[in-house]
Amino acid sequence: MSKLMLVPVVTFAAIGGVFAAGMFFGQGEELPSALIGQPAPAVEVAEIDGLTPFTDAMLRDGEVKIVNFWASWCAPCRIEHPNLETLADEGIPIYGVNYKDFDANAVAFLNDLGDPYAAVGADPRGDHAIDWGVYGVPETFLVDGDGTILLRMASPVTQRELANRLRPALDAALAN
Repeated sequence: MSKLMLVPVVTFAAIGGVFAAGMFFGQGEELPSALIGQPAPAVEVAEIDGLTPFTDAMLRDGEVKIVNFWASWCAPCRIEHPNLETLADEGIPIYGVNYKDFDANAVAFLNDLGDPYAAVGADPRGDHAIDWGVYGVPETFLVDGDGTILLRMASPVTQRELANRLRPALDAALAN
């Protein structure tokens, strides 16, 4: 094999390494959200057959909660999924917004990996995500009982992000 044939392979591997490093080591450096400290946008999502529908009343029900934008085609969403299930098992309400996905694929994803969501809505065109300032999935928001956004994470909820960012903000919100 000539050395020229190795150039594309090495280039592809280097690019893949940069993406992987950014996903796991560059977290917490996302653009700030103008919605922090502001009321969350009204929930305007479609129902997915077989799943509890996510409504605006749920967002402002007096409980601290998590809103997670996800998709079945999103590899980082699969990575964060066990951590969301852990939070749900602890009694933290998590509401899912399925982003630019097919309903059947969303249901299959949850059937395969488990369903941590108290309720789910579909955002097939991404219009609702725009209102929240979402620019990719997964994105996760911590919301207080009156619907005020306390934290935005534009990264997967990895063990490190859970311990260093989400858990402290969650504990502070629950203490209030």
